[in-house]
Amino acid sequence: MAARSAGGDDRQKRRRSQGEGALFQRSSDGMWVGRLDLGWEGGKRVRKTVYAKTEKECRQKLDKVKRAAELGVNVTAERRTTAVWLGEWLEIKEGDGTRASTLRAYRWLINTHIIPVIGRVQLDKLTPLDVRRLVSTARKAGLSAGSVRHVHSLIRNSLAEAERLDLVARNVAKAVKAPPVPHREVRALRPEEARRLVEVLRGERLEAVFACGLMLGLRRGEILGLRWTDVDLGGATLQVRQTLQRVDGSLRFVPAKTDRSHRKLPIPPRLVTILRRHRATQTAERTGLGDAWTETGLVFTSSVGTPLEPRNVNRRFEVLRRQADLPWLRLHDLRHAFASMLFAEGVPARTVMELLGHSTIQLTMNTYTHVMPETQRDAVDRLDRIFGEPTHSDDDEPDEDDGEELAG
Repeated sequence: MAARSAGGDDRQKRRRSQGEGALFQRSSDGMWVGRLDLGWEGGKRVRKTVYAKTEKECRQKLDKVKRAAELGVNVTAERRTTAVWLGEWLEIKEGDGTRASTLRAYRWLINTHIIPVIGRVQLDKLTPLDVRRLVSTARKAGLSAGSVRHVHSLIRNSLAEAERLDLVARNVAKAVKAPPVPHREVRALRPEEARRLVEVLRGERLEAVFACGLMLGLRRGEILGLRWTDVDLGGATLQVRQTLQRVDGSLRFVPAKTDRSHRKLPIPPRLVTILRRHRATQTAERTGLGDAWTETGLVFTSSVGTPLEPRNVNRRFEVLRRQADLPWLRLHDLRHAFASMLFAEGVPARTVMELLGHSTIQLTMNTYTHVMPETQRDAVDRLDRIFGEPTHSDDDEPDEDDGEELAG
């Protein structure tokens, strides 16, 4: 029988190569223990140990530690400041494939609003009071309610990662309630306003750009990232696969944000006509420039074939919205108008969610609560039509007793 090793665990000691993990259950308390061999440092064997109540959870923690170590995180460091950990966490997020624009937003929040407040606090000494102070300071700095919530969300997510790596005993940010964000009602574009906008857009060089927002609900980046290989005008469908974004001063094509953002959409007949007209115009421009044309394969380009600058698209839309007497309308509101009109026509919320590429049905419902009463009234009226027209009789009139009950 193998001798019991020190520490009360029932396992036989053996030498392991660097990067190999051990997994066993302690007989003393039933806890699962995972140990990762990280090689030699200063003549000493370096290991990282994690603990969990189940084998599955312990294996997941062990895999997480191994991946973090491969990304350069010092998983054996006993003491590190919150600032140091946030830098390591950003490296993990980058290794996970987080979008460059998202990482840029994370860095800005961390450097501007988090590190100045709690950056010097030791990670394992961070308390709920520190997180509450962080949220309060961000609010006093004049950040919007949404940005303050982003600060709280970022520190909570980074501490969740630290907890999974057994760098902290618990996620103290969970003890601090996320600040509320007031609901902003989306203003719906009325049908007559939409028709007025369509008339202004007619013949505009970027007409098809704005039509894709209004008639398909595409985001700006999704529209500008469309390639002709993504569009089947004969089959009246297109696929959203990538977006165009400005990241760190340069335009980049990045994959669509989420799995649901990757979607195949039917193109309405009117938009098919607009896109055919746009393709003919683009072909004429390409022919006219010859070798001076830059071929990108994009549906929407500048007059020389290069990708459209997103800010210039916004500036052009600002001119057109004023011509349509819609000074409040933002480019992104075309997407909201698309969804609102679908709801007004009785399209199910699940279908609207899929067309918009929302990650959850809750996001769709929360964003478009302003059109719910109208669709609910329409649904009840449809039910009433099923039962037929109401009949009136003397029994429909309230009697004296009914009046007394109502008065009481």
